[in-house]
Parts: sequence; C-alpha cells; structure tokens
Amino acid sequence: MRRRKGVGLGILVFILAVLAGVISKGVLKPAWVKNYSVEWTDQVGRRVTDLSYGEADSQKFDLYLPADSSKKTYGLVIYLHAGGFTSGDKQDDQQMLQWLASKGYVAAGINYTLRTDENEASVATQAQEIKDSIPHVIEAAKNEGYLVNKMAISGGSAGHALAMIYAYRDAKEAPVPVVLTFGGVGPSSFYMEDWGIYGADTNHEAAAGLVSAMSGQEVTKEMIMDGSYKAIVNEISAVHWVTEETIPSVVIYGKHDKVQPYTAALRLEKTLKEKGVDYQFLTAEHSGHGLQNDDATNQEYLRLVEEYLAKYMPVK
Repeated sequence: MRRRKGVGLGILVFILAVLAGVISKGVLKPAWVKNYSVEWTDQVGRRVTDLSYGEADSQKFDLYLPADSSKKTYGLVIYLHAGGFTSGDKQDDQQMLQWLASKGYVAAGINYTLRTDENEASVATQAQEIKDSIPHVIEAAKNEGYLVNKMAISGGSAGHALAMIYAYRDAKEAPVPVVLTFGGVGPSSFYMEDWGIYGADTNHEAAAGLVSAMSGQEVTKEMIMDGSYKAIVNEISAVHWVTEETIPSVVIYGKHDKVQPYTAALRLEKTLKEKGVDYQFLTAEHSGHGLQNDDATNQEYLRLVEEYLAKYMPVK
C-alpha cells in the first residue's frame, strides 16, 4: 500500500500538469476555431448517449450521428478524451465530435476506467477497454441505421496515447479497416530515457514508480537500470508497434511540453519516417502541452486532419 500511495502522488503531479495545459488551451478562442465548431441542431445530427460496452459505470460511449442517414455506409471517427489517464470525460470533446458528425461521419466519444489510488487501472487496462469497446460502437451505429465500413481513431493527450496504441498495435483486430489516426500531445513512448523532464532518465526509483503506475505491473529500480522493464512498457508504447504497414498519422506536439516529453515525440517522428509511413508531424514551436501559443500551427494541424480524412475516409 505504501508503494501504491507513492505512485499515486506521482500521477497526481502528472495530471495537474496535464490539466494546466488543457485549461490554458481552452481559454484561447482564435477566430478560425469557428471553422471547426458547429451549432448542433436536428438538421446537423443527433446524439445517443451513455451506451454500454461493459459492466463498469465508466464503460460508456456516446454516438454523434449525421442527420443524413440515407447513405449505404459511413466512416467512423473515434475521439478519446484527455486527462492524464486519471480524469476527463467523453463529454469534454463534444465540440470536436459534433463537428465530425457535421462533416458526415459517425463520431464516438468513449470513456474508460480512470486511474485512482484505489483501483488497478493503468494505460494497459485502459487500452484494453478501448479495444473491447470498438465492436460495441460499430454495432450500436448499425442498430441506429448507420453501417460503418471504415474507421479512424484519434484523441488528445492521454486519449491520443490510447488512440495510437489502438491504431499501431490493435488495428489488425478491428471489426472494420482502420485507415487513419490523428491527435495531439499524446505520449507514444514510455522509455525512461525520453522522460528527463521528470528526472526519470536518471532517478531510477522515480522511473520505477512511473512505469509501475502506467503499466499496472510492479517495476523495480533494478529493472530500470538493467533495461528489462522495456519488455513491459513495449506493450503501452505505441512507437514500438510502428511498422511498414502502419496506417497514416497526423500528429502535433509542443516543443516546450513539460508533461509529455518532446524527446518522446521525436522518437515517434523518427520511427514513422524510417518505416515509410504516410505521416504529418507538426511542432508547435512556442507552446507546451496546451499548444496555446501557436495558432497557425494548430490551424494547419486541423487542415491536415481534414485533408487526410478526405483522402483516406471520404464521405460519399
């Protein structure tokens, strides 16, 4: 119990930093944001909320369905919420999900069990929940009259990390082809040499606590020192699963991020390039985790998301 409490304090620091970034981002509303928001009416679409994919109260999802239900098939876009793996809710991304539905996609926000000091939730269990949820989302859309034949998965921060794990590791088991992933500031690597912003590259005890919390497995400082912990974090490090067959990716990271280390983002970029993946990697040169100081880069990111959606999952 003593070790778990120490880990919990570490994760509390982690989530406070995440929330600071999210808050700073949410305060700013540049004029171009209106191009990626919509007034939600019956003429745009409808929402079906709190559908279950498991027995836990947290295992719920919302569907955002375009008003035009006459098409034979639809593309599905999943958007997973931020919150440092310990907070957040599918409702937080309502604006993004409404916009996606207005473009003609079936959109879905999915909740997952958040880590607390009282449960065993981890990135590993959350990733498994997302994997388990996808068939339920597709079946629910079908029951509402929307047959899904392709999908993209995306998210912000923690949600982006989970989206990448699904896209790079689990997509081969998806009920329909996964054709694109996009998102911002999600950690793709939990290798401790990337996590110098927390001192985890040199403080082996701190590194062991962080990896234990994220992986849900007991990791010792000796395992950090001899590198054997990597067999555990490979499972939750999306970058480990990138291959020549990896789907197209559009990502954005803040160069001065103090929550998710930019060095880990550079590892992702290097791997995507080496494997020949069709990708776009954007750096917000003046921003941290909230991406709050680079309006032009944020706008370019969303333009590229639109471009890649139109290319790989066009609305017909």
